[in-house]
Amino acid sequence: MTGDHKPRIESLRVLMRPEHRLSRADIDPDALKILYRLQKHGFIAYLCGGAVRDLLLGRTPKDFDIVTDARPGQIKKGFANVYIIGRRFRLAHIHFPGRKIIEVATFRRDLESDEDPATPEVNVPGILFGTPCEDAFRRDVTINALYYDDRTGEIIDYVGGIEDLEKKRVRIIGDPGLRFKEDPVRIWRVLRYAARLGFEIEEKTAQAIPEFASLLGGCAASRLYEELNKELVGPTTSTLDALRSFGLLRYIIGGFGEEFENDDDLFGRILTLMDIKDRALSEGFEPTREETYALLFWPWAESIFAGEAGDLHTVLDKAFESARTQAVFPRKMRMDIIQILIIVAQMRKALRTGRMRWSLKKRAQFEPASRILFLIERGSAPAKGESFESLLRQRAPALEDAAGSAVKRRRRRPRKNHPRPSNQGGGSDS
Repeated sequence: MTGDHKPRIESLRVLMRPEHRLSRADIDPDALKILYRLQKHGFIAYLCGGAVRDLLLGRTPKDFDIVTDARPGQIKKGFANVYIIGRRFRLAHIHFPGRKIIEVATFRRDLESDEDPATPEVNVPGILFGTPCEDAFRRDVTINALYYDDRTGEIIDYVGGIEDLEKKRVRIIGDPGLRFKEDPVRIWRVLRYAARLGFEIEEKTAQAIPEFASLLGGCAASRLYEELNKELVGPTTSTLDALRSFGLLRYIIGGFGEEFENDDDLFGRILTLMDIKDRALSEGFEPTREETYALLFWPWAESIFAGEAGDLHTVLDKAFESARTQAVFPRKMRMDIIQILIIVAQMRKALRTGRMRWSLKKRAQFEPASRILFLIERGSAPAKGESFESLLRQRAPALEDAAGSAVKRRRRRPRKNHPRPSNQGGGSDS
């Protein structure tokens, strides 16, 4: 850690219980149990990160992360349902019923400039552990570096996060240029926090983004893919718009990003679909990852369907290859997305013509395509019991049971009339 990124204990600010709105009643009971057990065994344990930020803003946190001075092995001894993950820096994932996971991390620090991470000494896990102050300064933005001590009710702030929350701004911790060079993904996260919270980006942080934006394309493909997944599982519209305004989409999804940035009409249709998806999410709709990606790429694929003939699967696969996305999709994921797009195209054609290739119903992506079709065609998720067949009946009332036997029924072969055998050589009634 160098320059103004070095921890300064004199910047410490503490909000006492009466000075803030965060209440224990708003914290997940299982998170409180973890805090209590760690503290009972003599460890420091705080609620941290986005949970503290959201609770101070009156929002409901998505996750409740905990940070402590207990080492991973010590955490594992204290809980029966814990799994230790990670290589360089190990984290504890404590599992609860309902597939709930609460992450518990040990306070850590960034390496000093003279500590080479390639040397054997630095690979010793203990060298990465730190103090609460060092842990705060290694985080990305100030509003995510706040700690809540449930024993005292205090909010602990080493980096000016409380002031930034009050001013509704996102500010990188330390020098923006240095921090973006250390990890260019921080540029993306700054935009995400600002967009989702409706905050402004602090001036120095915003000025550094265009200068270092191209570094984002040099990040590991798997990491960019993970960040893109995070983008699409939550509210997407505002962040996608921010990424485009700063010219970052081309460094994430390659040729797709360039098209999205250069074609206002295309991007407008994408934003419309993402807005529909965001509203459906708020109403309880839970699309799969494949469905969400298919929705994102639908306006692009639709233009290809309009001008291409032949094997559309091959056409789309080659188009994905030529886009050279930096966030690389797993092969199966890409194949599933393409299959959904093709089936959606067939469904939309059926809504116009009343004729459907019902053999597609046997394919694994038929139901996902049906769900996405409702978002595209009707602007809302399907209600319980609704399906493509019911939508087809609404659009083509003249058809006799569009979802049933009249559309799918095969013609029976006419029965052959075999001549009756003649009574030759048999006995006579006479």
